[in-house]
Amino acid sequence: MQPVLHVLTGCTAVGKTELALRWAEANHAEIVSCDSLLFYRGMDIGTAKPAPAELARVPHHLIDICAVTEQMDVTYYVTLARRAVEDILARGSQVLVTGGSGFYLKAFFGPVADEVDVPVELRTELRLMLATHGVGALVDELHQLNPAGLGALDVLNPRRVLRALERCRASGRTLAELQADFAAQPGPFAAYTVKLCELVREKPDLEQRIEQRVAAMLQAGLVNEVRALLGTGLKDNPSAANAIGYRETIAFLAGELPESELPGLIAKNTRALVKKQRTWFKTQLPPHAQVDAASVGDGGLFAA
Repeated sequence: MQPVLHVLTGCTAVGKTELALRWAEANHAEIVSCDSLLFYRGMDIGTAKPAPAELARVPHHLIDICAVTEQMDVTYYVTLARRAVEDILARGSQVLVTGGSGFYLKAFFGPVADEVDVPVELRTELRLMLATHGVGALVDELHQLNPAGLGALDVLNPRRVLRALERCRASGRTLAELQADFAAQPGPFAAYTVKLCELVREKPDLEQRIEQRVAAMLQAGLVNEVRALLGTGLKDNPSAANAIGYRETIAFLAGELPESELPGLIAKNTRALVKKQRTWFKTQLPPHAQVDAASVGDGGLFAA
């Protein structure tokens, strides 16, 4: 019988933290974080990171593992997550993965990285090409290398276009061929049975929670947290600096946003994120149970 991984996801502010703690306590489980911002030390208030008292209730993994200037990628995340999962199961505990970061979450359901090795020289050449001639030049070459089309590639996203051209050039294969090879790979957690549950809430309830969450973050000292992080190199990590709550506060500290508009803008951008998350969970994850966070009991998360 395959070992089991329990995965609890849901959009921002839905209430994952408390329900995850309660389920873990009731089921002798340890928690593996799947939140792309909880990796970073010092990003506490703006990420709604579990408080020290909450972290003490249940063993947690993959929280506070990076300096804010370090880049995290999904391949490294998988390495750390597999190690954590193996250790937890070896102790006789259950595993509860929790978080809403789609790119990392998807690692539990399929392959996350292909085996194309891109030489440093090629990567440097193509980045210079992008900087000199713009994304259109890269798209033109991709069309030449892929006469059957570029599939679902977002040709307006320079990062994705660059990555696609790197892989085509390095492998000598088309995007369609690379995608077929990728889909045929086993995922890093293929040896496990993965039970997935998505927490949901009614829209008025969730929007009220977002407003309360933003107010609580600002009262707890979000501005001071961001000011301190800027002093330690936050802007050197675009993924962290552009996170909701942080990018708006950076704009305020730079004099680009009035303080009176800060709470409303963070809440507005959080609502937009929630909309994207809901679509992503619906279209990118395998079929799964949805449970109402406002009424589910501890035992109801993975009852099916």
